[in-house]
Amino acid sequence: MSSKEGGTALTRRNCRLASDTDKPKSTGIVNEKLLTDYLHHVFPSTKPGPTLASLRKPLGFQDLGSHLEKLLGRLGPNTVVLDHTSGFEGLLFVDDDLLGVIGHSNFSSIRATTCVYKGKWVYEVLISSQGLMQIGWCTLNCHFNQEEGVGDTPDSYAYDGNRVRKWNVTTTNYGKSWAAGDIVSCMIDLDEGTITFCLNGQSLGTAFTDIKMGPGVAYFPAISLSFKESVAFNFGTLALTGLWATYPVEGYLPLQNPPTAELLKAQKLLGYIKTVLATTIDVQEERLVEKDCSSWKLHGEPTVLLAMAHIFNHFAPLMCKVYLVEDVLMSFLTVSILEVCLVLYLVDDYEVNECLKQLMMSLLRAYRFSPIIPDLGFQIHYLRLTTAILHHEKSRKYLLSNRTFDVLRSVVFFYIKTPLRVKEAGLEELIPTTWWPTRFDKEGKDELEAKSETADERLRRRAYERGCQRLKKRIEVVEELQVQILRLLLNNKDRGTGEASRYIFLNKFRKFLQENASNRGHPTALCPPEYMLCFLHRLITAVRSYWDEGKRKGPGCINSEEAYVPPQLFYNGKVDYFDLQRLGGLLSHLKKTLKDELASKTNIIIDPAEILTTSMDDLDEDEESGAAQRPFGAAAMGGALARPSWLSSPTLGRANRFLSTAAVSLMTPRRPLAPPEKVKVRTLAVEQRTEEDIEGSHGNDGLLLGRPLEEPDQPIAEKSLLEIVDGIVMMYNLSVHQQLGKMVVVSDDVHEYAMALKDTEEKIARCPARRADILDELQKSQKVFAEKLNHLSRRLAWINATVYSKEKMLDVYWLLRVCIRTVEHADHTGSLFAVAPEFYLNVAMNAYSALKNYFSPANSMDDLPGYEDTLTQLAAILAKHFADPRIVGTDIKDSLMQALASYVCYPQSLRAVERIPEEQRVAMMRNLLAPYEQRPWAQTNWILVRLWRGCGFGYRYTRLPHLLKTKPEDTNLPSLQKPCPSLLLQRHMAELLSMDKDMAASFLNSVLNQLNWAFSEFIGMIQEIQQAAERPERNFVDTRQLKVCATCFDLSVSLLRVLEMTVTLVPEIFLDWSRPSAELLLRRLAQLLNQVLNRVTAERNLFDRVVNLRLPGLESVDHYPILVAVTGILVQILVEGQRQGISRAASVLLSDPCFQLHSIQHLLGEGGEPAGSSTTHFSLHAYTDYISEEEERKVEGMLAFLTEESKQAAASTAPTSEEDLCPICYAHSISAVFKPCSHKSCKACINQHLMNNKDCFFCKATITGVEDYTKPASS
Repeated sequence: MSSKEGGTALTRRNCRLASDTDKPKSTGIVNEKLLTDYLHHVFPSTKPGPTLASLRKPLGFQDLGSHLEKLLGRLGPNTVVLDHTSGFEGLLFVDDDLLGVIGHSNFSSIRATTCVYKGKWVYEVLISSQGLMQIGWCTLNCHFNQEEGVGDTPDSYAYDGNRVRKWNVTTTNYGKSWAAGDIVSCMIDLDEGTITFCLNGQSLGTAFTDIKMGPGVAYFPAISLSFKESVAFNFGTLALTGLWATYPVEGYLPLQNPPTAELLKAQKLLGYIKTVLATTIDVQEERLVEKDCSSWKLHGEPTVLLAMAHIFNHFAPLMCKVYLVEDVLMSFLTVSILEVCLVLYLVDDYEVNECLKQLMMSLLRAYRFSPIIPDLGFQIHYLRLTTAILHHEKSRKYLLSNRTFDVLRSVVFFYIKTPLRVKEAGLEELIPTTWWPTRFDKEGKDELEAKSETADERLRRRAYERGCQRLKKRIEVVEELQVQILRLLLNNKDRGTGEASRYIFLNKFRKFLQENASNRGHPTALCPPEYMLCFLHRLITAVRSYWDEGKRKGPGCINSEEAYVPPQLFYNGKVDYFDLQRLGGLLSHLKKTLKDELASKTNIIIDPAEILTTSMDDLDEDEESGAAQRPFGAAAMGGALARPSWLSSPTLGRANRFLSTAAVSLMTPRRPLAPPEKVKVRTLAVEQRTEEDIEGSHGNDGLLLGRPLEEPDQPIAEKSLLEIVDGIVMMYNLSVHQQLGKMVVVSDDVHEYAMALKDTEEKIARCPARRADILDELQKSQKVFAEKLNHLSRRLAWINATVYSKEKMLDVYWLLRVCIRTVEHADHTGSLFAVAPEFYLNVAMNAYSALKNYFSPANSMDDLPGYEDTLTQLAAILAKHFADPRIVGTDIKDSLMQALASYVCYPQSLRAVERIPEEQRVAMMRNLLAPYEQRPWAQTNWILVRLWRGCGFGYRYTRLPHLLKTKPEDTNLPSLQKPCPSLLLQRHMAELLSMDKDMAASFLNSVLNQLNWAFSEFIGMIQEIQQAAERPERNFVDTRQLKVCATCFDLSVSLLRVLEMTVTLVPEIFLDWSRPSAELLLRRLAQLLNQVLNRVTAERNLFDRVVNLRLPGLESVDHYPILVAVTGILVQILVEGQRQGISRAASVLLSDPCFQLHSIQHLLGEGGEPAGSSTTHFSLHAYTDYISEEEERKVEGMLAFLTEESKQAAASTAPTSEEDLCPICYAHSISAVFKPCSHKSCKACINQHLMNNKDCFFCKATITGVEDYTKPASS
C-alpha cells in the first residue's frame, strides 16, 4: 500500500518523517491518528452529542486500560472489600473476608476499596443489629471523626433506618425503620445524579437528587456505625439474585462482577446431572426411558453412577466457591436426603469438606436473612435442607469438628426472628382481627372479669385468639425442625465413624459457654441474647426427650421432671466453670480451705502443686483482664483483639482484624492474624475429653467422680445430659433472663396505648358539640392510637407465640425446679456447699421472677404442676441462705435479700414462707433481727416493715393519700402491693425479742442509731434544697440529691414502723425497767420522737416549705407517712399499755427537753394559726379513709392525757443550776460518775455511749464501771 493511499505502509520515509508535526505519528503497524480513530470507534464515549475528532485526546493501547475503566465508570480492584488500610476512622472489628464490620467506638466509619463515577451501581448491606448506623456513599475528600460520619459532610449521602432519616449535612425523614435480618440495597445512578435505597427489595423512593458529579468526583460505598453495631457488605461476592433474601435491582450493576464463565459451566453441568437423574436404561427392551427425578434411587444403577462420577469430576471443584454454592448448588438441593447423599457420595473427600463448609455457611446466611412470610416457608425450607445434611453421619461429625461451623454458629438455626413490620410478615392475613384490653381498674391494671366484657369485645377477643393459634401452629413447625437438628447433634449412638456426635457437641458447647462467660466486658464478643433465648428452649426440649428415653430404657434413672445436677460436678474438676464465682469465693481459695473436707467426704485429694498452679493462673487472669482493657495498646503493638465476634457479622466470618486510627502506621494491608491466646491446661482438658471421660467405665464414675456421702448412690441419667443441663442453667444466667425482661416492652406498650385510647374515647364522648376543633384533634389521636394498637397487638401475638407461650413458661419452670433441687442437694454436703457456682441461686431467683412478671396473665402460675410445693421450696432456700455464712459474695447476698424482700410482698409467696418448717422460720427471723451495724440493713428493715404493713396505725394503704391522683410507674412493683401482714412471723419476732434480752437491746440500739442517722441526713439535705430554691438566680437541684433525700425519708419512715411493730409486739422492752436497757431505750425513743415531731409539725418550717415545692423526685415526702408512724408509737406506749408502763412513758417523754405539747396538738390540727386564717393544716381527721374512728379516739385520749400530765410536770419541776447539768447533753442533771477517770454525765448519755464505745467521752480512758452520783449537800 502506498503512502498516497493513507500513509499506512511501514516505509523508510515514514519512519524518517515520524517526528514532523505535519505528519501523523506511526504506532506499530498503524499510525497514531488512525489507531485513535479505531479505538474511539470500538470504545465510544458515553458523553451525549458528537465529539469533534480534533478535540479528542490521542488513544493508544498503552492508555486503553484506563480508558476502559473510564467507560465502565468504575475504579478499583476486581475484588471489592472494605479498605482496612487507610479508609476508616475510629475503632472497628473487620472480618477475615473484609466484608463484615463491627463498630467498637462512639461512631466509626469505613469505606470500600472501589469507587464509581459513571453508570448505575448497587451494593447490599446485610443488617445484623438495628442500632444507629448511616449507610450510603462518600467521596475521597470526605473526612470523618467520632461525631461526624457518612452523610454528615457535603459530599456524602446516607440512609439511617434506626432514626428513619436520610443525611446529607442536614437531615429529613425518609424510608422505614430497619431491623436485624433486613437487607438494605444502596443504589447510585451517576447518569441521572440520584441515590436511592431499598429495604428488603422494596424501594424507599429517591433519597437524593442532583448529587455532585464531574471530574475528580467518585463515590465509594461507606458506612458509619456506633458501638456494637454490625453489618456485612455484599458487593457481588454473593449472588444479588440469591435464593434467600437478597434482591435484584433492575438496570443496576454490582460493584464486583460475578464469575460468569464458572457460573455458565456449573449451570451446564447441573443440567447434565438433572438429565442423568431423569433418564434410565431399560436393558431388556434396549431403550432409554424418561422418569421423574424424585423416583431415582442411589443404588442399583452403576451406569448412572459412573456417568455422575464423570460429571462430578468437573462439578465438585466449582462447588468450593461461595457464589456458585448459593446460586447453583442450593437451587439443586431439595429437602430430600437423596440429593444430599448423592453429592456427598460423589465428591472426593478433600473437596467435600470445603463444599460442606460453604454450603452450611450459605444455609446459615439464607436462614438468617430470609424474609418472614405467613407460612414461614423460607425458614422451613432451609431447616429441612440442614436436617437432611446433618442426617449424613460423616458430614455431621465433620461439621461439628470444624472450626468454622460449630455450636457457635449453629445457634443461628435455632433463632426465630421477630418481624418489626407486621405487614411485610403477612400477620395481617394471619390475624385479621386485633384485640387488646379495654377495661382497667383504678390503678391501671387489667380487669380480668369476663362479666364486664361486651358481646362485641368477646367476639373480637376470640377471633384474635384464633389468629394467634394459627400463628402458633406455624411457628411450632419451625421449632420442631430446630429440635430435630439438635437431636441429631446430640446423638450418642453414632460411634461407627469415630466418637459419637454428642461428645463432640458437648466439648464445643462448653467452649461456647466459656466465650460468652469470659467476655462480659466486650459485648461485641457475645452471642446475642435473642439467639441464646431460642437456643435454650430448643436445647431443653431435646435434652428432656433424650433424658426420658433413657429413663424408659434404664428404670433406675429418674424422670426429667425430677432432674438436678449432682454437687460433685462442682468440685471434682470434670466440668470447667471457667472463672465464674463460687458461693464461697474463689475456687483456689476454696481448694485450700476445704481440702480436708474433700478428702474425708468425697475421697478427692487436692495436690498442693495444683493449688499453687491455680493461684498462678489467677494472677495470669488478672494480668490478661487488665491487658484486655487496653485496646489501643493492643493495636499499637500490631496485635488483634481475640476473636471479638462470631455472629455479630452476617458474613459469619471470624472478626479477627482490629482497626484503630491510632495505629494505622503500624498496620499492613494483609496483616497475619495475631498468635492464638495462651490456652490453660484445664481448658485443653475439657476440649479433649472423650466419651469415657464423661460417661465413665469399669468403675470410673466419669463426671460423677467423688460422690459425697449425703448423695444417694443411684443413677440419675446419662452423665453427658447432666453436663448439658448444667450448661443450660449457665446460659439462662448469662443473657436469657435479661432478654425475657426486654421483650415485655411490647406488652407494656399495648397496655399504655390501650389506656390512652380509652382515655381519648372518653374525652370524645364528653367533648361539647360546639368545639369541632377539639373534636377533630381528638379523633386524629384516636386514629393514631388505634393504628398503633393494631400493629402492636399483632407483634405481641408473635412474641407470645415465640417467647411467652405456655410451653416456654413450662421450660422456665422446669429450669427453676432443676435449680431448686440442685441447691438442696448441694446444701446437704455441708461446708462443700461453698463450692457451688453462684449462678444456680441467681437462676432460681430470676426464673421465679420471670414466671411471675414476664409471662402473659393468660398463662397462670397456679396451673403449673406442683406450684405450691415449688414456692415453699424456694421460700426455704431464700430464708436459709440470705444470711448463710458459707456464702461470701456481696452481690449474691444482696440478691438473696432482695428476693426475700420481694417474696414477702405478695400474699401467695408470703404464705409459702409461713409453710416452711418452724425451725427455719425462727432462724430466718433471728437473722433479720441481728444488729444493723456492719451489714446492709435497708432490705432487712424493708422485710420487717412488709411483715407489719396492714397492722400499724393508719398503715393499711397501698399508695400514699397525696399520690392517688398520679399514675404509678409500675403497678407490679413489690412496694405497690396491697398490705398482707404475717401474724405468724410477727409472733416469732415477739418470742425472740422477749426471750433474748441481749439480742433485743442490740437490735433496738441499732434501729435507733440508723433512725438518728437517716433523719439527720434527710433534714440536712432538705436544708440545702431549700437554700437552692430560694436563690434569686436560675438554679437546678441535682436529681441524684433529690433521690437520696427521698430515700433517707423513706428509710426514716420504715425504721419508725419497725419501732412501732416492736413496741406493739413486745412493749416490755421499753416499759419493763427490770430489763437493764429498758429505761435507756425508752429515753432514746422519746428523744427521737420529739425531734421528728418538732421538725415536721412546726408551721411554715423547713419541712413544710420543701413539701409544698412538690419537686420531682420528692413525691414520697409528705406529712402523713412520718406523722402517723410517730403517732402509732405514741399511742402504743401512752394508751395501749399497762398503767405503770404508761406512767413511765409519759414521765420520760415529758422530761425530754425537746418535748412540746404543740407538736402533739398539731396531729389533730389544733394549736396552729388563729381562727380565720386561710392556711390548711395537717390533721388526722382529714384522712377518714385511712384512719379509723377508733384510732382517732385513741389520739384524742392521748392528747388529753399528755395535756394533764404536762401541767402537773410543770408545777412540780424545780429549777436546775447550770453547773449541775450534764456536760454532754445539757438537758439532764449529772447522775453518773465514770471509773477510773471520775468524769461525770447523766446516766442516759453514758449508757448510750457505752452501747457503742467503751472509751471515756472526755479523756479516752477505758471505762471499767459507772457509779451513781449524788451532789454533796455541802455544795
